[in-house]
Amino acid sequence: MQIGEVAARTELSLRTIRHYEEAGLVVPSARSQGGFRLYTEADVDRLMVIRRMKPLGFTLDRMRDLLAVTDRLDGHAGTGPPEGDERGELLESLRGFEEAARRRTADLRTQLARAEEFAAALRERIERIEPAESDRTGRTGEESEGGPHPERTAPV
Repeated sequence: MQIGEVAARTELSLRTIRHYEEAGLVVPSARSQGGFRLYTEADVDRLMVIRRMKPLGFTLDRMRDLLAVTDRLDGHAGTGPPEGDERGELLESLRGFEEAARRRTADLRTQLARAEEFAAALRERIERIEPAESDRTGRTGEESEGGPHPERTAPV
């Protein structure tokens, strides 16, 4: 598939996909006769891994490291799946990435909870102020500072 379809499927911009190519994270599997990048399902899967790592704060170098580990474990290094000590080392490395992702996810949950608390506090403040404004001015909270809106004002 061409880069536009890959962009639509991965929800990444063309620029981002090209950037990941320049960084060596994903390389199109082929080029058309016209020189267009052509991607496979495996390339899309790789871009999805990268997309999932980005919000967790993984650097391009860490992304590259993880992709190298998964490529080797999957036997994509051209020598077949690893065995023995190498396999154990790669699995340990993969566990380290999983732990980092789990910790960062927990941090993001904490940040989200704080953001939700802040938004709720602002909503409560607005709700406390709006009735007080309405009582003092005789206007509802839906009216602007420029005066009542005719479509919102009850007939006299």
